[in-house]
Amino acid sequence: MPSSLRPRDLALALLVIIVWGLNFAVIKVGVAGVPPLLLGALRYLLAAFPALLFVKPPKVPLRLYLLYGMTMAVGQFALLFTAIHIGMPSGLASLVLQSQSFFTLLLAAWWLREKWHGNQVAGLALAGCGLVLIGSAHGASMPLVGFALTVAAAAMWGCGNIVTRAVGRYGPMNQFAFIVWSSVVAPLPFVALSLWLDGPATVWAAVQHLSFQSMAAVAYIAWISTLLGFGLWTYLMSRYPVNRVAPFTLLVPVVGLTTGWVAFGEQLLPVHFAGAGLLMAGLVVNVFGGPAWAAMMGRLRGAQ
Repeated sequence: MPSSLRPRDLALALLVIIVWGLNFAVIKVGVAGVPPLLLGALRYLLAAFPALLFVKPPKVPLRLYLLYGMTMAVGQFALLFTAIHIGMPSGLASLVLQSQSFFTLLLAAWWLREKWHGNQVAGLALAGCGLVLIGSAHGASMPLVGFALTVAAAAMWGCGNIVTRAVGRYGPMNQFAFIVWSSVVAPLPFVALSLWLDGPATVWAAVQHLSFQSMAAVAYIAWISTLLGFGLWTYLMSRYPVNRVAPFTLLVPVVGLTTGWVAFGEQLLPVHFAGAGLLMAGLVVNVFGGPAWAAMMGRLRGAQ
């Protein structure tokens, strides 16, 4: 594998980050006209059809399709869409959702018995302090329930990452095809939840009065963010070492926060900036701090 991204692939990586960063603002537009759980159903319906007609399902046990669909799709986005619907700023949502990497660490240690490194513990501590600061600033501009739902969405993303590890045991496969076919799992649970929580009358009225703006938001979330974004990301992850590609996701909140400010006038308080700085510092220490931590430990052992 090449160690550094070629210019064309670097451009593709930045395109994915822009697509994913803009996605949070598009979600805010979508939930303004469609109940959040119905929006989730429409998203995954379009992500699955007609794409599944052109790709074969990878040979993975049905339970993993179900687990991936219920965690990464239904669990994560039912919570995230609802959070933004009740007032969570889209830019802050893009930032807080990045805490998924630390939920992944916690779940991997508990479920997979993976050992932590010092830089991961330090990163987790920094990110935890950042989340506490952000959560402490709840009020009219950020409801506490919206913040809590976003953190829960990050936890569900972490669960989905553990399922992805299990999927990886079945050898090389077409990850894009797996995403398409796992999308089939999501629409029915989303519809059932929407009928239960929103009521049949609300759901039917929303379907009957879908605006062009709502349909455009659904199309972006399904085709651009899900299929194009994950398709390009899978391509890059298959061509380069993970540690060369994964850090690009640190730029998603930059795009998300900027878009929220430009499109909706979302303002950050000083405590938000402080919390964001700690959370991003924790992510950087987690992603890049391994070699530095190993070198420091080596020097300490040498001094002894």
